[in-house]
This record gives sequence, structure tokens and C-alpha cells, in this order.
Amino acid sequence: MNELSIPEMKEWLKKIGYQPSDLNALNAIHIAGTKGKGSVSAFISSILTQFNETGGPRSLSKIGLFTSPHLRFVRERIQINGHPLSEEQFARYFFETWDRLEDASKAAGEDPGAPGGKPAYFRFLNIMAFHTYLSEKVDTAVIECGVGGAYDSTNVLESPAVTGITSLGIDHVAILGSTIGEIAWHKAGIIKPGVKCFTPISQPEEAKQVLERVSSQTGSPLVYVDIDADIANGQTKLGLAADFQKTNASLAVAIAKQWLQQQGYDAVPDFEQKVKCGLETVQWPGRCDTRYEPGIQWCIDGGHTLESIELAGKWFASQLTTTQTPSHNVHLQPRFLIFNQQTRDAASLATALFNTLSTALKDSHPFTHAVFCTNTTFKETGFRPDLVSVNTNASDVESLSVQNHLAKTWKQIDLAAQVVVVRTIEEAVALVRTFASAEQTRQRAEPDKVTALVTGSLHLVGGFLEVLETSASD
Repeated sequence: MNELSIPEMKEWLKKIGYQPSDLNALNAIHIAGTKGKGSVSAFISSILTQFNETGGPRSLSKIGLFTSPHLRFVRERIQINGHPLSEEQFARYFFETWDRLEDASKAAGEDPGAPGGKPAYFRFLNIMAFHTYLSEKVDTAVIECGVGGAYDSTNVLESPAVTGITSLGIDHVAILGSTIGEIAWHKAGIIKPGVKCFTPISQPEEAKQVLERVSSQTGSPLVYVDIDADIANGQTKLGLAADFQKTNASLAVAIAKQWLQQQGYDAVPDFEQKVKCGLETVQWPGRCDTRYEPGIQWCIDGGHTLESIELAGKWFASQLTTTQTPSHNVHLQPRFLIFNQQTRDAASLATALFNTLSTALKDSHPFTHAVFCTNTTFKETGFRPDLVSVNTNASDVESLSVQNHLAKTWKQIDLAAQVVVVRTIEEAVALVRTFASAEQTRQRAEPDKVTALVTGSLHLVGGFLEVLETSASD
């Protein structure tokens, strides 16, 4: 992540037959930020998809969305009209990209299998996405940054149609810096001359100062976005139901409307209704995601920073408030936590979650059971290939050192909770299901529904969804 990143990315593009200027045909929407950039991108994609084949100056039929990380399938990263590429499409564009890189190396007299002969994982998928969207002739591509902005590989985009910077916070400090100002500088790297940039009005003051300075230097209008009135008062229901998503949805509306107006779609009949429908029907698995099966309510939301884990806790508390009736003694209701964060300060995140929920619920025992597992999906088969993470310490995973430390931490802050350590996500899910089944068979007229929060690492969330979907299809 340095000033060589973009020149290197240009070289990779050149090797597969493109110049950065070719990407202008994508009419791209470029999104950076710390919190909510995936949700904002999903909202934008959902809104624009409502305008497919709906009049306007030209047919609007294909909306691309490049995002990361994936949860279950790598194909989720490259979407068209809200759907991952099919296996056939993914294989086609993967090998077209791979073969062009191989041919370029051979033509230069280099060994294509040598170290450095291919771009790293994210960069490869990034140039593959560009190749896919240019080949499919998408009407626009919503491109989410990976890390940062200025040196992120997606920033090879020279002239996006519009840009957005979501809420900023402290994350990736080893790469982006330890202050909001330093992080804001990296994110502001996507601001391009003359291209309007939207950002929440709630940004920290230090971040605003940096964004305004970069905006002024580049001659780019910076637009602050407040929460939309209809979203704020609940008249517009969001497919991602959490208070913090109101900021993300409002930012997405401003960006989507800017793009639609640029392209001449603001006069389309039912314009506002289509925007509203996009907000209501958005689907973003694993983010503020509630699912049900007999006797269990699963609440799923990744949280990998202190701020995001607190937001996940507040959202979970709101789910309990809206789904449990006053006649129930919520303190006695079965509440499970399934948690892991393998590569960060897991104990601090778990403690922040406990404090958030204790305050929100006015209950010093927010969970009856706390289950800590690794990100390994299945007991017998381990990972499916799409879910393997190489950024973990194998010995830590094998010895369950992180999980045992989490268990010790939780026992210290909540003596009443039953704390369990298991090796796999499958075993954690089985614990909840076994408990729920036992509740159902007790001699009671109205057994309590078990509520479970699955949070922490997105690798955990992805593996959890894989267990859920796999068992549902058996």
C-alpha cells in the first residue's frame, strides 16, 4: 500500500489489454470508507436495479457491483443486477484474465509461474471484475474499495461518474495510520477532479477538514448528506433494519440520484417510488440479517472494529425489543452468542459487545450462553475452498488459544453465563439447535424462542451462513 500501487495496477491492466481510460466506459460509482461501505454499495446497486428497462435516454439493463469480502462464494464479489456471477460466467472471465496474464509474461520472456507473475488475490479479482464489466457492457459498476482509497487497487479508476466516502473510523491502522485525519487522507484519495463526492454530515470534524482540503485541491464538489426525512421517521422501510443503516441508506440515495440525474433518468415515471423500492428490497446477507427456523431466531451481523461491534450490539438489542413481548421475563429467555475474531483484539471486541448490550438491555447478563469457536466451518471437512483464510496463525487455531482467552474474559465479566468453547462453526450451531429442540419438547404451552447473535469476524459470518444454507438444503 504505497505510491507504487496504482502504477503497478496500470501495468496489470495493460497486460490484459486495457488502459485506465477504458474504465471510463463503466460510468463507475466509487465508494470508500471505514464503516458501511459494503451496505452503501448494496443500497446503490439495489436502487439502480429498479430502473432496469424503464425508459429514460437508453436501456438500463446491467448494474455491476464489486465488493469484498465474500461470505460464502468468491463469486459474490462480482455481481450483476444484485446476483453473483454464475459459475459458468466466473470460470469464463477468470480464465480469460488468467490466460492474458500468462501470455503477457511469456511474450516478455518471463516465467508466468514465478513469484510476482500474477497480481495478488484482491488485485486479480479487481482486474477480473473490470474485464467482466467491460465485456458485459454494464451501464454502471458500483466499485467498493478494499482498504483505504488513495493506494487501493480500485483507485485506478480515473474518471468515475460519482464518488462516496462512508462513515470514517479507526481501522487498518498499520496501513492507514492511527488518527482519523490520516485515515481520511487515504479515503479522500478517490476524490477526482470535477467529480462530485458525497459523505455523511456526521463525519468527525477532523475527517471533514481533510476531506474539504482534498476537495478544494482537486476542484471537486464535496456534498454533506444528512439522514433523509422519510428514512428517519420510518416512512421508508429499509431492507437492512438498523438505526445506523439510516445513515448508509441516505448516503446511497444521494449518490444514486446523482448518477441517475447525470444519465437522464430523473424524469422517469415513479422515480421516487423506485428509489424507495430499492431501499426496501435490498439484500445484503450477513449484515443486519435476521433468519428463522423452528424455535430459533438467528441475528447475524459482522463486527470487526470496536465501533462496528457496538453497532451490532445495538441492532441486536433492537431485535430483542421488537420481537419479545412484555409478558416474557427477558432475563430468563435463552439468548446465545456465537463469536470469534481470530486476527484482531478479540477480547476487547467481546468486552465492548458485553458493555453495549448490558446498557441497551439494562441487563448485566445479556446472554445465557456464550459460545466461542474458530472460523473453521465443518467438523469433518473443515473449509469449503471459498472460505479458507490465510491470514490466521495456524497454531493459534489448532490450540484454540483465542477462543480459550475469550472464554476466560467472558467468565470474568458475566459469572452467570454458560460459556462454551468449540472448534467449529458447525458445532456452535448444533449447540443452539440442540438447546432449542430441548426447549420445544418441554411440557410447556408456549416455549420460549431461542435468540442467537452471530457476530465478530466476517469469516465467521460467512461460515455460519454456509452451515445454515447447507443444513437447510439437506
